[in-house]
Amino acid sequence: MGNLSIIAIEDSVYSLKNLDRKKADTVIKNDKRIDELDEDVNKLCIRLLALQQPMARDLREIIASLKIIIDLERMSDLAADIAKITKRIEGEHIKPLITIPNMSQLVQEMVSGAMEAYRKKDAALAYEVAKKDDAVDKLFYETWKELIDLMIEDPSKINNASNLLFVLRYLERIGDHASNICESVVYMVSGERVELN
Repeated sequence: MGNLSIIAIEDSVYSLKNLDRKKADTVIKNDKRIDELDEDVNKLCIRLLALQQPMARDLREIIASLKIIIDLERMSDLAADIAKITKRIEGEHIKPLITIPNMSQLVQEMVSGAMEAYRKKDAALAYEVAKKDDAVDKLFYETWKELIDLMIEDPSKINNASNLLFVLRYLERIGDHASNICESVVYMVSGERVELN
């Protein structure tokens, strides 16, 4: 699920940058596969709870896994939402897309790092990965202001700029979901509830 979510994020922003509607359709279609995996993992976790009655660390691992699949599924939904925006963009972009691909790269690194922390059961890595969310938020606010200024200067750009504002928000939320995964990893490893977002 983690790998498919990363691919969905990458492909959705690629489709947006290049206004590639075919790639956007693929992202939207592939979202169903992640939904299916979400359901599969959910059933496996419930089965483990019912049949094994896990305790302590094993129980925390199952609980963390249940939370993580929710975050991964939500990320793929947000990637599909970006792909849907690609299909709504009319004409050319109002400005070259530089920050959005940079944000996308950052959140992909966060998701990849969070999943590595999960695989390795590495709370220290989870803390490090979550710190990247500050850089994502910084890019979000800088670009949000830039797009608002563009709309004020030229109202004809409002439609396309508002679509890009949604994309910024979706990428920022993906960063938050990656931080949530890091929180789940810390809980799984240590039993501590932490706020990393």
